[in-house]
Parts: sequence; structure tokens; C-alpha cells
Amino acid sequence: MTVQHEIKSQLAKLLATEDIIVEHKKVETAEFNVQTRVLTLPMWEKASNGVIDMLVGHEVGHALYTPNTEWWKEVQIPQQFVNVVEDARIEKLIKRRYEGLNKTFYNAYHELSDKDFFDIENKDMSDFNLADRVNLYFKIGHFVDIDFNTEENFLVSKIELAETFEEVLVLAKELYTLCKQQLEQDRKERQELENDTGIDLGDETFDGTPKGESEEAKEEVDLDYQKSESQPPTIEEIEDMMDELSNRSQPQNTEPEVETMDALDEALKDLINRGGRENHYIELPKVDIDQVVISNERVHKEFKEHWTNLNTRVQSQFKDNPNYFISLCNPERIPESYDPFEVLDKEFYAFKKSAQKEVSYLVKEFECKKSAGAYARATTSRTGVLDTTKLINYKFSEDVFKKVTIVPDGKNHGLVFILDWSGSMNNVMMDTLKQLYNLIWFCRKVQIPYEVYAFSNDYPRPAMYANKETFYEPKDMMAEVSNNFALLNMFSSQTKTKDLDTHMINIWRSACVFDWTQSTPYLDVPYGYRLSGTPLNEAMVSLHQLLPQFQKKTGAEKVQCVVLTDGESQPLKYHREVQRGWEDEPYMGTNYFGENCVLRDRKLGKTYISKDSSRYECTDMLLHNLRDNFPQTNFIGIRVLPSREGGSFIRRYCGYETEDTEKMMRRWKKEKSFAIKTSGYHTYFGMASSALNNDGELVVKEDATKAEIKRAFAKSLKGKKMNKKILSEFIELVA
Repeated sequence: MTVQHEIKSQLAKLLATEDIIVEHKKVETAEFNVQTRVLTLPMWEKASNGVIDMLVGHEVGHALYTPNTEWWKEVQIPQQFVNVVEDARIEKLIKRRYEGLNKTFYNAYHELSDKDFFDIENKDMSDFNLADRVNLYFKIGHFVDIDFNTEENFLVSKIELAETFEEVLVLAKELYTLCKQQLEQDRKERQELENDTGIDLGDETFDGTPKGESEEAKEEVDLDYQKSESQPPTIEEIEDMMDELSNRSQPQNTEPEVETMDALDEALKDLINRGGRENHYIELPKVDIDQVVISNERVHKEFKEHWTNLNTRVQSQFKDNPNYFISLCNPERIPESYDPFEVLDKEFYAFKKSAQKEVSYLVKEFECKKSAGAYARATTSRTGVLDTTKLINYKFSEDVFKKVTIVPDGKNHGLVFILDWSGSMNNVMMDTLKQLYNLIWFCRKVQIPYEVYAFSNDYPRPAMYANKETFYEPKDMMAEVSNNFALLNMFSSQTKTKDLDTHMINIWRSACVFDWTQSTPYLDVPYGYRLSGTPLNEAMVSLHQLLPQFQKKTGAEKVQCVVLTDGESQPLKYHREVQRGWEDEPYMGTNYFGENCVLRDRKLGKTYISKDSSRYECTDMLLHNLRDNFPQTNFIGIRVLPSREGGSFIRRYCGYETEDTEKMMRRWKKEKSFAIKTSGYHTYFGMASSALNNDGELVVKEDATKAEIKRAFAKSLKGKKMNKKILSEFIELVA
């Protein structure tokens, strides 16, 4: 039902034509705060769609036309009487503004009348006071007969014509005064009746029926009394008289009341789901992105210091025990020292050399697709210059003028890459880096600016911990980004070419450490750069500040934001202020996002909900919000999956036994990859981890047979073809 609530929120925003804040909470009545511009709606889950639309339209009418003043201080009358007149005015104005609401209000009030929401069933309309009848007349007057005397009709006509709130206050006072007079008149008539008949009615009196009706009742009682002059009334007659008076009476009140309004309010409370959980409206913080991001210079400075210290330590150990290290080195010579990085660095340069053909292929694909896209948007128009080659056709064709083709300039592109730096990436980190390095070399060749960030929640910030600093000012119902979260700027297009290899080697060595099968003795990574949890959602929150900064720095008009991960994000939290009994000041705690959490974006005037409390639903919600905020950015997901998880992942986004599901499953079985368009990403690529590490290299044994060589060759071709297909799809999105 939360989805329906948010649909009605959008309806309210559209009707109000302003960025009002709409909240659905566990409240008994709708309320609009004219100061904060917050419209609070009950969680009507037992009401029909039409009734909810009418109630929303009614409250929006208050938002648009009820002024932000403390009017109750200006008039010394009960608020109910102002509400009766104001309801009539704002419903008239909102229906005038949106003619389609006339039918909505008509049908909704018809339904409420049929269900006796005003508590008038089996009651005589004439028994209600004037305020009640006015309230019924303007709400359900189409479905019940309501009579007014001449004086009352004149007031009703003025209420119908009211256009301003100042008129409402004047008419509400008139309505109250007339009801007060009628109540007082009924009380006097009742007192006279008691004195004349000698019947003690106790605390009962007339309920303020219209003047004409009161006179009629008095005449009937007088006739009965005249009969009694010749003969005293019997017990039965007295009882009948008291019953009639009781039916036309109510407990004595000093002030008139609007019973039908109270009855409607009470009936509407029954439409509320009292057992449901209350919605929590959460907003994103504006983080200090300069504090969140660990700069590229700082990252590689810390790596350099670490490798230097590690090498110094290894050389000291080599002197103490050279025989152990000699076994790890080239047996053809006895080294004077042991280089812990020699083998790993050679492997990097070998990969770099082999990857150039693939990078050149990507560049060629990009240029072809970019040109095709440009000419697809080209326009051709005639000029006023004669084409001499076509003059021979002038007798039967008017197409004798030269034409010019205008090819529109392409937008400046940029790429932001978000890399998963979590523990589960250890076995695929090296293979992931190979794909990433190909894309970096591609970007440098086609001169596309880029930044690569790795998200982590393990980077130390002792100063922030000590001073209890945060990236933003925490507030109640605000998403949390903890101060141990960091975006590590691994690579940047601002890096000089001569330094790029050094930066790549730093991360290459780290990937070897994470994969124990490729690791070497004594090798480890700097403190703060170990694999951690998966703060993907925190990275999504930070992109709101990161992307504008990137565009400003690079001048990129079209940005491709690529997120590569092998798992779901850890749960996102939000701040929640609670007042504990033993503390004077409120305590700022945290809760986890759940299915009753609604993400609110005040700038866009939109809300976002998740279907359930799962972590991937929260990520999709954040992605949809990013897409709305940055329409010139493509958000591309690359998900590394074990082969056994591909089917469940596809069914999550494509459903069960659908045409799309079958199509994706066939591609997954054949190619170990797929591209989904139904997630929070514009495109979500799935790649099998087994396919990712197939780099297409021809690997055979020295004594391999012809059959083994043939199979190895076929395998290498298949790997190259698969990698090219995946990268080609990505390049097409960029182009």
C-alpha cells in the first residue's frame, strides 16, 4: 500500500503546483501546515481510490487557498464554524481550477453518503441545526433533501458566493450567531413549555431546529394543552408528549456544535490502517566530498612509502638469511639482493604489451560508432548556389542546387569508475583490473577524461575520530555516511603519462596480494588499503557531490558512471533522534533502511520507495534518484557473478518465466554474460567470474600434443571473442 500512498503524494504535488512536502503517517486526520508547507495525510488503506483522491484534493485546496495566518485569534467563535464555510469555499475553488475534480468529489461524497459517514441515517434533516445542514448541503446536498427558511437561504447564498478568506471569517461569524440565536430561541420555547404544561424535562431542551419548525412544534403542544383545560391529560398522553420532545431534543449545550463534521472525522478514522508501520521520510546528506575522497596524490604517496619500507625490510632479512631468498630467485645467477616486486612487475608489462591490440580495437569501435551516431543526426539542406553538374536535368527536375550536410558536434564525454574494494573481490581483483586497465588506456587514446575510485570503509581517520568530526551535520531522518567511509582515487586522467605505469603497478601489486595464488613472500598492502566491506550505497550518496565536481573540473557534458561490484551493498543507515528518559538532550541514534523508508528529494519534489527491505532494492532506489538528478549521466553496472548465481540474478530483475528471462538465460549459458535494462542502472552487465579471468592468452605445455594445442587455441579465441563482445557493448554506450 506504500506505493499507493506515494502515488497520492504525487497527485497532491501536481494539484498544488508547488514543491510542497507530502507525508503519509499514522495520524487520524489530514493536516496541512501552511508555514512549513508540509501536507500530512493519514494512511488511508481501507478507503476507495476515489475517496482518497477527494480527500487529497480537499487538503490541497487548503494548501492553496487557506492563508498562513493565525486567524483563530481574530474571531471569537468555535473553529468548526469557520471550517464549515472554508470547506465550502476551498472545494469550490479547487474544482474550478481542476474541472476533472468535480466528478471525483461527486462520486466520493456519494459513496460517503451511502455509507452514512455523516451519521444521518433514520434522522430528520429538520432536526439538525443550521451549521450541520450547511455542512451537509455543500458536501452531500446532491443526495439528501435539505430545507432552509428564508433567512437561512440568504446566508447559504452568501456562502456559495464567498471567494476570499476574509469573507469566510465574516460569514462564519454570521453562521455561528444565527445558530446561537436559534439555540437560545429553542431554549426559551422549551422553558415556556415546561412552565405551561408543568412537565419537568430536566436537562433536556430543543436542539436548535429552524425557527419555522420550532413554531410548528409549539402549536402542536399548545393544542394538547388546550384539550387538557377541560380534561387533564392521561399518563399515556404525557408519555407520548415527552417522547416527542425527547426526539426533538439533545442534552443542553451552551454552545451550538457541528455534529456532522465530528461524525465525518470519526468515520474517516476507521479508514486508517492503525496496525501498519509508519512511513519514515529520509533525506540524503550533502557530504563534504573533499573529505570523503582520498586524493590520487595521497593514495600513491602512501603506496610509494609502503613499498620503500617493505623493500628495506626485505633486504635486511635477505642479509640475515640469503639461502631462503636464493631459492625464490633466478637459479642461473646468485643475486646480490632480492627484489620482491621483480616477477609481478614483469607480468604487468607483459600484460600491457599484449593488451594494446585489444585497446586499438576498442578505439576503432569507438570512432566508428561515434561517426555513425553523428551522421545519423546530420541534416541536409539546400543552398542558393547552382550545382553545374545537375543543370542538364533542369527541364524535369528542380533539384539543381548544391546541398550542405551539417553534422552536429558531439558532447564532451567523461568516465567515472567506481570499483568495489571489498573482501569478496580478492579472487577476481586481478582479472577486474585487467578490464579496467584496458578501459583506462582506451580513454587516454581517445582523450576522454576519467577518474577511478575504489570504495572502502576501512580507511583510518584518527583526527576525525578524536574530534568526533563528520562529513556533514547529522540531522533527524537523514541518511548516514560514517566517517570511516572513503573513496580512494586510484587513477586519474590528470596523471602524467610517465607516472601512470607507476600507479598501475601499485594497484597491480595489491591485487596479487589479495589473490594468494599470485602472492609472493613478505608482500602486503598499506594500512587502510586492505579489502573491506561493501559500502556501495554510501558511494551512491557521495556521487551527488562527486559528479558535479568531476564535470566542473573536466568540462564533460556527458558522463558515464560505471560501477563494478561482485555483491550487494551493506545496509544503509539513517539518523534517528530519540529522547531517552534518563537524558535531558535528545540522543542521535541510527536505524537501518527498511521497506517503510521513503527517500525524499526536496530539490526535485520527488519521493522514492523500495519494494522491500533488501539491500539491492535500496541501491536501486538511490540509483533512480541519481538518474533524475543527473539526466546527462549514464549509470552502468558491471556485476561479477559465479556461474551458479546467474539464473537467480536474472530472475530478480526479469521475473520468472518471462520472455526476457528466457532470452537472458540462453545468453548466460552460451556467453556467460548478459545486459539487463530493468534495474536502477541504465544498463546492468552481468559477467561470469570464470569468463572474466579468461584473457584469451594461448597457454600450452612444451610437450603438448596437436589436439591439446588445437583446444588451447580454440579456448583463447573464445575468450578474446567474449571479452570483445562485452567491451564492444560498453563502448557503444559511451559512443
